[in-house]
Order: sequence, then C-alpha cells, then structure tokens
Amino acid sequence: MSETQEYVPNVIKAEEMDPKFKYEISKLPGAEKLMLCFQCGTCTADCPISRFNDFYRPRKIARMVQLGLKDRLLSDDALWLCSTCFTCVDHCPQNVEIAGIVRVLRNMIVKEKGVMPLVFKELASNLLKTGYVYMIPESRHRRREQRGLPPLPKPNLEHITKIFEITGFSKILENVKTFEKVKS
Repeated sequence: MSETQEYVPNVIKAEEMDPKFKYEISKLPGAEKLMLCFQCGTCTADCPISRFNDFYRPRKIARMVQLGLKDRLLSDDALWLCSTCFTCVDHCPQNVEIAGIVRVLRNMIVKEKGVMPLVFKELASNLLKTGYVYMIPESRHRRREQRGLPPLPKPNLEHITKIFEITGFSKILENVKTFEKVKS
C-alpha cells in the first residue's frame, strides 16, 4: 500500500474473497443452511452479546462467510465472544444455525491457526481431568450432602478420554497456543 492510500477496514477487495469458501463451510454440520440467510438482522437484534458489544454481530459473520472472507473471519477474535445461547437460531426466520456456523469457524481457527482462548483450553482440560468443565470444590460436595441433595453424578473419565483421543482433541489441546483476552 502506498503512503497516500489509507487502510479502510470495511472496504472489501476482490482478492480477499474466496468464492468457494461458502460452499466449503455449508458442507460442514451446523452450517448447512448458510445460503438461506438473507440478512434480515434478526439474529443480531436478539443476540445478547451484540447488545453489549459493538464488535460482535452474527449477521455480519454470516455475510462475511457468504462473501468468502475466510482470512478476515479466521483472524477475528470476535468469533470467541459467542456464548452459544442459540437465541440467533431460535429467532431466525430461515432456520439458519448461526451458532453452528460460529462453531465451524472456531474449529477452523483451531485447526488452521492452532490457537484458542486460554479459558477454552482450561475448560476442555478440566473436562478431561474431572469430567466437568470446571473444578468442583470439596465444599460444594459437602453443602450438597448437608442439604440432602444427591451426590453429583460420577463422570466416566475413560469414555471422555477415549472421545478426546478418537476425535484428535487430545493432541489439539497439547499443541494449541492460547491467548488471554478476546479483543472487543
């Protein structure tokens, strides 16, 4: 870029677009209905994250996939802001699974870029170690017992380990780089 040209992030250049990307994504489970999105904006209007964050917009993500902006999407930390509450899916008039598309894109980031937020790695590691995504303190077990509640179910760590190994997620956890904070 020359010194006289100014970078404008919202300008899309033809060389950034990969026309095959939308077809690649729509073949993956959860993103099959991508092409049905007609940009009504209901997903963004109802999204609890977009209400509090100007950067995260489900509608924008769907459009970027449709336009083939793979590099922009896979380098955008905003994808990790999705809480997977499925409000976007529940309200979409076309039944486009935006949350599924975000999951597919996150998986691509991990596979192709080898990165994920630290908190995701910690949750997955906890699941592998304990069967729960967070460490449950002994005090919680005692409180449950004192209140007459049944003990928490015992997870089958052997099955969890097997699933992690079969899917290759164990290796991913070993090798993935993490980052602390999602830019917003």
